[in-house]
Amino acid sequence: MTSPFRIGIVAPAGRFSPEAAERVVKLAALRQGHPVELVVHPQCFLAQGHFAGSDRAREDALVEVANDPTLDAVWFARGGYGSNRVAEAAVERMNAAALKKPFLGYSDLGFVLAALAKAGASRAAHGPMCQDVLRPGGEAAVWRALDWLVDETDAACEPNALKMPTMAFNLTVLSNLLGTPLEPDFSGRTLMLEDLSEHLYRIDRSLFHITSSPNVRRAAGLRLGRISDIPDNDPPFEQTPEQIVRHWCEVSGVSFLGEADIGHDLDNKIVPFS
Repeated sequence: MTSPFRIGIVAPAGRFSPEAAERVVKLAALRQGHPVELVVHPQCFLAQGHFAGSDRAREDALVEVANDPTLDAVWFARGGYGSNRVAEAAVERMNAAALKKPFLGYSDLGFVLAALAKAGASRAAHGPMCQDVLRPGGEAAVWRALDWLVDETDAACEPNALKMPTMAFNLTVLSNLLGTPLEPDFSGRTLMLEDLSEHLYRIDRSLFHITSSPNVRRAAGLRLGRISDIPDNDPPFEQTPEQIVRHWCEVSGVSFLGEADIGHDLDNKIVPFS
């Protein structure tokens, strides 16, 4: 009998709900093909203010799951905010075997993905997290995540990400990690960007910062994923997200490469960092 593929679940940012944990574990048990076992770290359910436990608890749990030789992959429970507070220290404590495992998440977990990429991790990826099971139709996102984590199937991935070296980030997260010890080398890579619930003027400001970065200017270019749930601007900003990206790409000399099939939604495709 084939041994199950064991995936550790950890929450370096916001708290994970028991309801979501129960649903995603039950769903994984129904997966056809290679059997899957989800191992939810108890830290996921801790609470200290906004966070899933203290900074030290979140850091220790991330290191424990990553370094555990009985776990084949690391899947982030959810985003929110807080992984920037633990990413650098946690990745520094990971062993060589940990850096060869698949890691999957997006949104705030872009801070950890960036730190992993900088440390030489070979299989980190931007893609659905466990909490997505609570979205209407969220089962599809879970299946996509498991297909990539277990089999690394190309069908789960954003097609353009398979054509050249690529990284993907929440736009606001990328703006905030530039100039920090978490920032990886973007030379020659496509950068795919998405965001959620940001005013258009904030998107404009973040793109000014992003495209001003010498590191980003060494990238192959930018692709724009979905910018969703944009709050109303008073007065109207009168530019679309694509127009904003095109403006700052033209100003900075960074190539605009078109759309990307990523976002804070059910259809968020996986972007393996390469």
